[in-house]
Amino acid sequence: MKGDAPRLAMVAGEASGDLLAGLLLGGLKARWPALQSFGIGGPKMAAHGFEAWWPHERLAVRGYVEVLRHYRQLVGIRRDLAARLLADPPDAFIGVDAPDFNLELEGRLKAQGIKAIHFVSPSIWAWRGGRIHDMRRAVDHVLCLFPFEPELYAQHGIAATYVGHPLADAIPLEVPRAASRAALALAPDDEVVALLPGSRRSEIQYIAPRLLGAAAEMQRARPALKFVLPVVPGLRALIEPMLPRHARGVNIALLDGRSHEALAACDVTLVASGTATLEAALFKRPMVIAYNMHALSWQMMKRMKYQPWVGLPNILLRDFAVPELLQDNATPAKLAQATLRWLADPASGAALSRRFEALHRELRRNTAKTATDAIEKIIAA
Repeated sequence: MKGDAPRLAMVAGEASGDLLAGLLLGGLKARWPALQSFGIGGPKMAAHGFEAWWPHERLAVRGYVEVLRHYRQLVGIRRDLAARLLADPPDAFIGVDAPDFNLELEGRLKAQGIKAIHFVSPSIWAWRGGRIHDMRRAVDHVLCLFPFEPELYAQHGIAATYVGHPLADAIPLEVPRAASRAALALAPDDEVVALLPGSRRSEIQYIAPRLLGAAAEMQRARPALKFVLPVVPGLRALIEPMLPRHARGVNIALLDGRSHEALAACDVTLVASGTATLEAALFKRPMVIAYNMHALSWQMMKRMKYQPWVGLPNILLRDFAVPELLQDNATPAKLAQATLRWLADPASGAALSRRFEALHRELRRNTAKTATDAIEKIIAA
């Protein structure tokens, strides 16, 4: 490490990775105010002085078929990034999630003596367990978000540290429901459904029409319902034309970002599988998890799945605590029925909230500081 602070290269490949990396950078900058960080990232990282050589949206592709369409572009970015980092090596490289992009890059950098750290373990306990061999080859250390993960890596001789989940630190234990409703111009007694169709273009294309159709079904059943739909920056133009096609006349407020306010304010959320489901759990909200993707990608993923659950809250609780409606089951009618059941049964919602509070406490570990401590030791080793 030259000078008073390290130079760290980082790659976060989508909005959720940018969020996690931004929270990590907060801890790194607190330890090293003169920290230099650069690579691929988004606005949350930029807020901490991160220099984005490419925007994180360039990597926000999900599903085998979708990746194939962008394969040459992704390989080109990875090749150019590796060349730039090898020409001027950082003190360490931190790959934030995005294992399909990051693991090969980490392996190339590690082979040339650059410390390779992976933040957010791939879900080897849920699917594609063979990836652990790639991890052993490619990384020096894994920073794990969930308490059961380090033991899995220890069995394969891979150094790992449980750092907790940064969202559990960022989201308050006591939900700021009243303040969030006021900020979104919602009345205390409004019934509110938050619609979260995902953060990638492909997710919006496949999932948003189903969620909007479900909103239309729900409003026919309960005309006073209000809906809020947080939109990831840059995707508003993709969602707006869908409203008249799938939810004409439905009371849906599009929000620029503000997903945490939406989750704090809502009574229930209809949410695409991914990090947002964990955010919903940390806001103690009942939810219905939805997902839909290209049929070929779905068949390939289904064959490699080890557990009966897809959504993070269910995986962590090891129970179908919330409904999962996936692929052909994610119809507007079924999504609407499952969401309305939560509104009709507040006692079940309250019981679920208590389970989510216990989960929240388990995941709270001051992740930014814990991860920074681990990174400092790795750099010094």
